[in-house]
Amino acid sequence: MSTDGRFCWWHKGDLDGFFGLFIDNLIQLILISVLCTYVLGMPGELIYGRILPGVAVSLLVGNIFYAFQARALSRRTGRADVTALPYGVNTVSLFAYVLFVMKPVVEQTHDVDLAWKAGLAACVGSGLIELGGAFVAGWVKRITPRAALLATLAGIAVTFISMDFCFRIFADPIVGFIPLAFIFLQYIGRLYLPANIPAGLVAVIVGTALAWGMGKMDGAALAGALDVTFHAPTLSVGEMGGAVFSSYMLQFLPVIIPMGLFNLLGSLQNLESAEAAGDVYPVRSSLAANGAGTIAAACFGSVFPTTIYIGHPGWKRMGAGAGYSVANGLVITILCLLGLAGAVSALIPVEAGAAILLWIGVTIAAQAFQETPRSHAPAVVVGFFPAMAAWGLLVLESGLRAAGTGVGTVGMKALAAQLPIAGLIALDRGFIFTSTILAAMTVALVEKQYKAAAGWTLVAALFSATGIMHGFQVTDAGIVNAYGPSHTWPFVVGYCGIALIFFVLGFRTRNSTAMVTEHG
Repeated sequence: MSTDGRFCWWHKGDLDGFFGLFIDNLIQLILISVLCTYVLGMPGELIYGRILPGVAVSLLVGNIFYAFQARALSRRTGRADVTALPYGVNTVSLFAYVLFVMKPVVEQTHDVDLAWKAGLAACVGSGLIELGGAFVAGWVKRITPRAALLATLAGIAVTFISMDFCFRIFADPIVGFIPLAFIFLQYIGRLYLPANIPAGLVAVIVGTALAWGMGKMDGAALAGALDVTFHAPTLSVGEMGGAVFSSYMLQFLPVIIPMGLFNLLGSLQNLESAEAAGDVYPVRSSLAANGAGTIAAACFGSVFPTTIYIGHPGWKRMGAGAGYSVANGLVITILCLLGLAGAVSALIPVEAGAAILLWIGVTIAAQAFQETPRSHAPAVVVGFFPAMAAWGLLVLESGLRAAGTGVGTVGMKALAAQLPIAGLIALDRGFIFTSTILAAMTVALVEKQYKAAAGWTLVAALFSATGIMHGFQVTDAGIVNAYGPSHTWPFVVGYCGIALIFFVLGFRTRNSTAMVTEHG
């Protein structure tokens, strides 16, 4: 790292940052391959010839943009310790578009090519929402307390990131524990390895060696995955345009709009997280580039939106700069274009890099408490609950699927005898909005801003009325989103009741305080 404030493209911490971001992106590539193959029945030519090259275009463009954005910030501020925003495929949208956009088309028509086109329409729709939202997101950021923005990320970090990789580590302690020791020793204990060798590199090498040495890896699978075939990105504007103006665009707007808003708000929260860590990036251009990246993905055949990733503080504490972003974009592009994503996953076990991502999640969760006023800690905790509910429902549904059944088959009545399943599902629907709003409401109460608390609660009522929050139906096929006040009216009434209490009692308290001051 430069010691005189001059920008340099590669810092020592960029290697660790690269491994962390690369493994995260690699997992997305594996998920794309598995879900498109086994859930949608897509042929390899479509997955590796059209979708993954489109992913490569979007990731390369986005990673390079955010790297140059970091360079601009470094030159503007005279700081060398600037970290580029992490960027990749949005995991939540990945699952949503497979399960709620493309899978219904396959089930209705048995046409995977048509399902892919419907996915392109959904992807470009999300990109347009993100791009347009960039022009109002700055205002949202100004009126939303930092605790509310960071609490949602902290909840996601603890559940969807840290818990998953924590389970992977403890499922295979012999392979998982040794890499964990290196990561925790350097990044929590601040004890650096001899010759300042990056702990992330050592963790991946040692974990991989242990897995292969103990016979836990499949040599035949690796050999079979080493089939190098170049797949050039192909413009899919014609297919995308036809899908956008088809009935499928209208049919899936109830999925596209919430996912687009979800991506927009999530990226905004990640910008707030980066600012709390010391890197202040312009909101409009950062979000606009994210939306443009998603549109570029659709133009070249990818059906999966991209996003500014959670985790900037973790990579910053590793000492990463801009180089890790460029390296990630280049390596992921090479893997996608050469069809080698499967080969890397067959070579490196997830457990070898799990410790890096576990630590990233821990850092983000800790930041929510460290970078907000101590009095706002209750708001951070309140913001955890919706993410925990969403994760709990995911675990429940995964267990039921493994048993060959589902929530719709078992029935709400039977499940309600064991746990409050209706509340779990209600908190899961639109949990990122619920988390933000409830945390903002709590901050307002802490600060005795009762009118603001009532205002945030009315926003919750409005979002509930649309069904973006809490709207669901349970069918034989499973849990589906339900939109409109006919499905969510109890939440609308409940939130309005809370707002009325806040407003009336807050007004009474304010008047009492004014009278005491006047006659004091």
